[in-house]
Amino acid sequence: MTGVFSEWYKLPMSLSELCINTTLRCGQSFRWQKIPESEEWRCVLYGRLFSLKQDSNHLYYRTYSSDALPTPPSSVLPSRATSDTENNDGKLHTEKPGDDQLVSILKHYLNLSSNLSELYNQWSAQDPNFKKKAAAFSGVRILRQDPWEALVSFICSSNNNISRISQMVEKLCIHYGPFVATIGERVYHDFPAPDALAGKDVESKLRSLGFGYRAKYIYQTAVMVSQEREKGWLNDLCNPESPAFGIEAKAGDEMKPEGRDGYRNAHEKLLELQGVGPKVSDCVCLMGLGWGESVPVDTHVWQIAQRDYRFGKSSQKTLNKATYDAVANHFRKLWGQEAGWAHSVLFTADLRSFADRLATTKKVDVKVKEEESEVKIETEVKTAVALTAPKVEAEVKNEQEKDIVKGTASKKRKAPAESIIHAGHTTETRRTSKRLRR
Repeated sequence: MTGVFSEWYKLPMSLSELCINTTLRCGQSFRWQKIPESEEWRCVLYGRLFSLKQDSNHLYYRTYSSDALPTPPSSVLPSRATSDTENNDGKLHTEKPGDDQLVSILKHYLNLSSNLSELYNQWSAQDPNFKKKAAAFSGVRILRQDPWEALVSFICSSNNNISRISQMVEKLCIHYGPFVATIGERVYHDFPAPDALAGKDVESKLRSLGFGYRAKYIYQTAVMVSQEREKGWLNDLCNPESPAFGIEAKAGDEMKPEGRDGYRNAHEKLLELQGVGPKVSDCVCLMGLGWGESVPVDTHVWQIAQRDYRFGKSSQKTLNKATYDAVANHFRKLWGQEAGWAHSVLFTADLRSFADRLATTKKVDVKVKEEESEVKIETEVKTAVALTAPKVEAEVKNEQEKDIVKGTASKKRKAPAESIIHAGHTTETRRTSKRLRR
């Protein structure tokens, strides 16, 4: 069975607004596969195989088409991308904003509606610790995943690490998810629907695949969602301001110290399911249901709260409900309605797999200019992070753009200096009266 990737399309996107090398591997989604030879990330979304890569200025994407792809409802799944030109020659094209479903899916899934630089500035102004660590971890976005996939994935996360969770989720897709494509030796499946995991032999099969006690939780939860809850029950728990894909956004509730009423309701409803405790419920609320104030608290986050925020007694090593709520409410008070997002940035900064990202460089340039009645002081701060620049295997017709793309493609990791990518740029201007400076 044959298939082919579409040409590469691109969206203007700086690393400070989105860094896929961080966002896709920081413990939110467990299905993205890194293709080292081409620096691509691949995953099946809504029945279509997407491939992403990035440089300093653009996010590149393409999709795979084959005879095996299902024919989806036009209102849900993407059609083939359209471009500024009619050529199908494998060259880069600039996407017309808002006129293609592929763009809509990416903007929804990657949660691109918010200005992330503004959010980072807001959190940094409120929290010196966030400001200190955020420079090395710019571009971390909270993904807007399918609620069912987020639910099952985080049931798998109980007492587990990212690598093993990813293996479990891949097994679920391979054994129970719809087949989408085979590329080389890699097979790609979509995530299985609830009824696909509600069969009588599912629990025993998952145990044989190494899921342990989680096999029972996955099976029982699948039965509850597919047979004991109304259709669309999970989607109805979504934040109306950040609904499931294809549903129109509506105004939400008033924010409270413990979170909005809709968030508290969703959190409690999820706790009724098998294998869902407070932390798993909050992970699903944040990364599947769109509740930005949801703050998942585990022992790792508890340690961050103790170490960086002098929260509680350092001798206390376990979490109870009172401590859990107190930590989450503290962060909601500190960071506001998107507290879960800010918390995820600090959680990522504490992961061992990102220890190299702390090697950042900062350049501060201060310019003083005397004007007629005042002195203008301009402070420019540029932050750079050690990253590998992805190779762009394409050409563009526009000569100026062509030079930029080729320049990025030619960079290889020969020395640390060549892998530095601009990650943050802020400018502050102050004006002082000459009389006050005397």
